[in-house]
Amino acid sequence: MKLLTILCLSCLLWLTGCASTGVMTASDDSPAGSPTPAGAYAANARRSHIASGALLPITAEQASSRAVAQLAPPADLWERIRRGYGMPDLDSDLVQDREQWYSSRPDYILRMTERSRKYLFHIVEELERRNMPTELALLPFIESAFNPQAVSSAKAAGMWQFMPATGKHFELKQNAFRDDRRDVLASTRAALDYLQKLHTMFGDWQLALAAYNWGEGSVSRAIAKNQRAGLGLTYADLSMPMETRFYVPKLLAMKYIVANPEAFNSSLPHIGNHPYFETVDIKRDIDVALAAKLAEVSVEDFKALNPSVSRPVILAAGTPQILLPWENAAVFQRNLEAYGGGRLASWTVWLAPTTMKPADAALRVGMSEAELRSVNNIPPRVVIKAGSSLLVTRSTQLETDVGLHVADTGQLSLAPDVILKRTVLKAGKKDSVASLAQRYRVSPASVAEWNKVSASATFKGGQQVVLFLPVQARTLVQSKRNGKGKISTQLARRKVVKATRVANR
Repeated sequence: MKLLTILCLSCLLWLTGCASTGVMTASDDSPAGSPTPAGAYAANARRSHIASGALLPITAEQASSRAVAQLAPPADLWERIRRGYGMPDLDSDLVQDREQWYSSRPDYILRMTERSRKYLFHIVEELERRNMPTELALLPFIESAFNPQAVSSAKAAGMWQFMPATGKHFELKQNAFRDDRRDVLASTRAALDYLQKLHTMFGDWQLALAAYNWGEGSVSRAIAKNQRAGLGLTYADLSMPMETRFYVPKLLAMKYIVANPEAFNSSLPHIGNHPYFETVDIKRDIDVALAAKLAEVSVEDFKALNPSVSRPVILAAGTPQILLPWENAAVFQRNLEAYGGGRLASWTVWLAPTTMKPADAALRVGMSEAELRSVNNIPPRVVIKAGSSLLVTRSTQLETDVGLHVADTGQLSLAPDVILKRTVLKAGKKDSVASLAQRYRVSPASVAEWNKVSASATFKGGQQVVLFLPVQARTLVQSKRNGKGKISTQLARRKVVKATRVANR
């Protein structure tokens, strides 16, 4: 009898353990037809184990014989985005207005979403890693139509539309050879850093988005104004520019279209729930055209994944990684190892030793002026300032790549091409080379050279002094002379200084 009792208890315990091994399903309180996030599956699993009492230890053999819960991943990236929605809705006529605007332009929606396929997986991955709402992955649709080369009239750049100063604040480097505001990885990191910071400040995603568009100071002042007036403090309550007023409704409209494209006369291209690109390290400077060739992709596709590169060469010291389509990364490595075509880069960097005209710089480096201007985007009627970093053709004898300091900080500084005219003045009683150089914003060495004297020389009162000044400054000097040949007023001198400063800017 005892043996029979023990056997019955053992069977009951065994059956109890088996009760927790079934495949997990959505909880009963999930909305009908809506996807259940992974967290809900995990919560169901915890409740199932607790309810069943299946906390008894089991052997490895028993574990291997039992069924394992299978969590099906989202069918495509759009479904993954829908599962991660976490922002509150906004009851506003403006949302409906934007829904109608987008739904009346299905071709525009299709072009934007097609363009996004290269970048969207990475953005969603980063949002999930930070536990942020996945609606934010749709923000580049609003900012730039997912065009990393987009530039606004206010000089905001990239698919996340960073202003130059804000970009620098979030460590997006901008130099003569690259602009990280356009870089896929760097700009996404900076944008999510900024959005997280704004959410921490305001405790609300709609206010955080308003601050992303309008500026955190502007939103803070609008909130303070409403507080003083005893008014509401939500996004809908604040007084703000029309652009910002429409900003969140645009994002929510895109959210609803992605949630149910058929209801809005739209179609979304299939985007697989897998990485589009892979990072590849580069050790040497390499031409963009050659990198694309070795990867067996078009230059256009290469630039779409590496939009921060603004010149025909990638400087490895400043850009040690490139992005390539997932299936082409190994192709690039294999072709690079087998490459027998000699040097990888046909360009290098030359630092202008003095301020000079583009024609003179081109002569120094053995290029035509047209080619130098084209590759460095030098407009007409300017001079190149001393210390500027210029991309120039690389000689066959040069084996050294561009160094880190130049590749990371190189800048091209330009100034108006000013025509200097010979001007003769009469020195005052206490005038010297130094005082005239300071007054007319020229170098003491130049004044000394023009007058064949030492840099420490003092002029006699009434002595003629030769200066080479911009045309505008020379005209002012001549027009303000009095009968004794001296500049009549201190005001005239200030105007000459101003004209010279503008000319040398």
